[in-house]
Amino acid sequence: MPHKITLTGSAIGPLREYDRYVAFDMREKGSPSAPKGLKKSTFISYTVFVAKKAFNKTGLTKKSIMHEKVLIQGEPTLDIPIDECPGEVGVICFQITVLPNKNDKEKNESEAKKEPKQEASTSPEAPEKTESNKQEEEQTPVSKPVAKEDKKAETVQSEVKETPVHEKKTEPQKKQMQNQPKGTQDVLSFDDIIVPEEFLKTRPNPEKTQKVIDFVKRTGRLDEPLTIEKDSKVLKDGYRRYVVAKTVKMAKVPVVYEYQK
Repeated sequence: MPHKITLTGSAIGPLREYDRYVAFDMREKGSPSAPKGLKKSTFISYTVFVAKKAFNKTGLTKKSIMHEKVLIQGEPTLDIPIDECPGEVGVICFQITVLPNKNDKEKNESEAKKEPKQEASTSPEAPEKTESNKQEEEQTPVSKPVAKEDKKAETVQSEVKETPVHEKKTEPQKKQMQNQPKGTQDVLSFDDIIVPEEFLKTRPNPEKTQKVIDFVKRTGRLDEPLTIEKDSKVLKDGYRRYVVAKTVKMAKVPVVYEYQK
């Protein structure tokens, strides 16, 4: 069986491009301790060879490869010329994965801690509702003696009782629209949206997609509404936000309508 090797870290040199693949150098430190009688291992340098197609899928660039932490899984090789493989060991990469930075994790954790506080700050709406209920209770006893004297007063009283019910029904809808991005015309079920095949064949930039995911985790909503054809519910624009909504499992998404010409 061929040997397997796994590396983690960032490139220590510039990205080199060839005909069908790219290459960059990495370095890993050996174990801090060794069995008695054996010398400790020092740094080992590696030259990683990645197919261009696989490298482009990661969204990495010549600049970002020097700063992003990656996970390499592949096989060691000694059959590559030394001018292309300056590292002590060459590695044929079968899979490359960009790992999240520690700073991003800390930001997400701090934002997750702030969200419960924001939810608690919205709770003062409850006292307002209780005050309105008290006002309604104070008004109802006054109308009772009038109802005995005249039937017309009963109709007026019934209208007064019905209006607060309509107001209570409309309040949740306004709050839902207020929590949506600017320009939102409606909120649709995620499953009702139809995605054309031309979108499904593309893959949004991972870095930009991660930024939108972080925004949703921080605010609880998308940064912009999706553009949907009014009658057919076909997605016209905003495929990245559609992918984000699917990733974070949003039941409903904000939309703006585009009418058929």
